[in-house]
Amino acid sequence: MPEPDPYENPKEAVAPTGAGGAMDLAMSEAETLRGSTGKPRSLWSDAWHQLRRNPVFLLSAALIVFLVLIAIWPQILTSADPLRCDLSKSQQGSAPGHPFGYDTQGCDVYTRTVYGARASITVGVCATLGAALLGSLLGGLAGFYGGWWDALLSRIADVFFGIPVVLGGLVFLSVVTSSTVWPVVGFIVLLGWPQLARIARGSVITAKQNDYVQAARALGAGSGRMLLRHVAPNAVAPVIVVATIALGTYIALEATLSFLGVGLRPPTVSWGIDISNAAPQIRNAPHMLLWPAGALSITVLAFIMLGDAVRDALDPKLR
Repeated sequence: MPEPDPYENPKEAVAPTGAGGAMDLAMSEAETLRGSTGKPRSLWSDAWHQLRRNPVFLLSAALIVFLVLIAIWPQILTSADPLRCDLSKSQQGSAPGHPFGYDTQGCDVYTRTVYGARASITVGVCATLGAALLGSLLGGLAGFYGGWWDALLSRIADVFFGIPVVLGGLVFLSVVTSSTVWPVVGFIVLLGWPQLARIARGSVITAKQNDYVQAARALGAGSGRMLLRHVAPNAVAPVIVVATIALGTYIALEATLSFLGVGLRPPTVSWGIDISNAAPQIRNAPHMLLWPAGALSITVLAFIMLGDAVRDALDPKLR
């Protein structure tokens, strides 16, 4: 009886010896890159698929959502006034209704710690958005067009890179009398955009050398269309990663400047201000320092962890 020909019935065909494992691995990898509809997932959908399975991302995102909520509505956690103080309770420890104790002025440390999230997160988010938009715009144009514009931007960025951040803040903010967050935001944007501009420039230079950009240019697409339609969407991922990590750094920078007395100023409630006021009393009343410093550390750590998770999801080489 003749043996059946495997080519007549492909479903019964058997892979050659030694190739089955490689074929199965390739098929499994291809299936992971497809959604429920069977279509290949894009970079962003694939990144979101990876992030949903990353416990670091879920933990940091949940913590950041909680911090943003109490920054917008601190009344969720406390109904007290952070500026209402009682000198008779100066430096007292924990008491019923006041779990974190009192500071030197007799203000409730718990209430001030809750309200301090508003200023710090506002500075971090606004400074990150400003630096990312300005840096992406200037760096993207420099990387796409090159020439004298690229050289000029690189030299300007080198000048800003040479300015020490803390020293620049002492000089720039010492002449500002406003007690709002906007001078601090403006200073951070002024010194923060060169880093993001360099990231955007390098990413655009890499993206514009791809075949699809060259094909669009050969088909007669204009510079603006190529930049907005083909280059920018494929070059923005590194900027998002760096900006997410920088957000936590900017929050720490605001606290540092406020601690030195040139950042936010009273009556603004800030973790940096509270840490500065509590530092001389660290031996007598350590609770005044530990709670705002702990809240600051957790917030910075949450944004750095989020940035690391986003970086791992957007960079296939790290998977």
